[in-house]
Amino acid sequence: MPAIARRTRVIEGADARSLAVADLIAEGRPAILRGIARDVPLVAAGLQGAESAIAWLKQFDGGRPVTAYVGDAAIGGRFGYADDCTALNFARERGSLSGYLDRLLAGLDDPHAPAIYIGSTDIDSYLPGLREQAALPFGDPQLEAHPPLVSIWIGNRTTAAAHYDMSNNIAVTLVGRRRFTLFPPDQAANLYPGPLELTPAGQVVSMVDFDAPDPVRHPGFADALAAGEVAEMEPGDALIYPALWWHQVEALDPFNAMINYWWNAAPRFVDTPQTTLLHAMLSLRDRPEHEKAGWKALFDYYVFGPADRAGAHLPEAARGNLAPLDDIKARRLRADLLNRLNR
Repeated sequence: MPAIARRTRVIEGADARSLAVADLIAEGRPAILRGIARDVPLVAAGLQGAESAIAWLKQFDGGRPVTAYVGDAAIGGRFGYADDCTALNFARERGSLSGYLDRLLAGLDDPHAPAIYIGSTDIDSYLPGLREQAALPFGDPQLEAHPPLVSIWIGNRTTAAAHYDMSNNIAVTLVGRRRFTLFPPDQAANLYPGPLELTPAGQVVSMVDFDAPDPVRHPGFADALAAGEVAEMEPGDALIYPALWWHQVEALDPFNAMINYWWNAAPRFVDTPQTTLLHAMLSLRDRPEHEKAGWKALFDYYVFGPADRAGAHLPEAARGNLAPLDDIKARRLRADLLNRLNR
């Protein structure tokens, strides 16, 4: 299959305090913020070598056990499924952050060392004090109104198979190089998502091995490649991209560390659409096609069109759930849904 030719656009000279985060997300496409984190001390430590970066991180170990994914060297760092998709090809473990950092240090030059991946670890809970030393001071009003979840990702040469997240993301490469391969949300079918029930880390992932794609089993992947793009990341770079973009993430060096920021510009009372998707599978997917077409038109009217359209012609006192939601209305609507589901 052809390689991806498109490279993610690069923005030079970005400053976190003045970065127009909301505008970049609204554009609906990824961008590399070249060197935006070059002054973070962990970047400097990493440039001195993995040993220096590991020593720097260990000073923030808060003592709480972290979750690590550990796989045999035979998986080549690619965390995913066993051949029959009924099991995963790695084990989840719990242990001390410093202990895993020591294991990573010991295996730096060992080609037979296990693949170790500590993912999505909240820095305030597990690495107290790191925020002041490593988090970027974003000044965009959207991030002030919707404070992001700030997490760290640590490991050796590993690959997180292509998946989507439900939040917008700023991923900041601090130690080691990373490669993101990105696809817009409309490429889901061409990425051949795996099972919903068994996932490597909670999100469904692509079944395609990007290093050795099978054009017989996954013929649509050629179309995904035509729509995809690649972001090559150096220490100090950040990648910003909207929610629901598919992305494979490759850590390219013997030791790697990244901090990311997840957020949604939505009120806290808004439920996760993933629940809606599962219920739609229960209530809509297996209906006759003409009914599905009719429901699609209703969803376009009530959900995917302008938020105020469905209630605009009604007196304000009669709009009910068609009026803008607030915390109280959301609670009532949720209680109504639970009553309907429990009948």
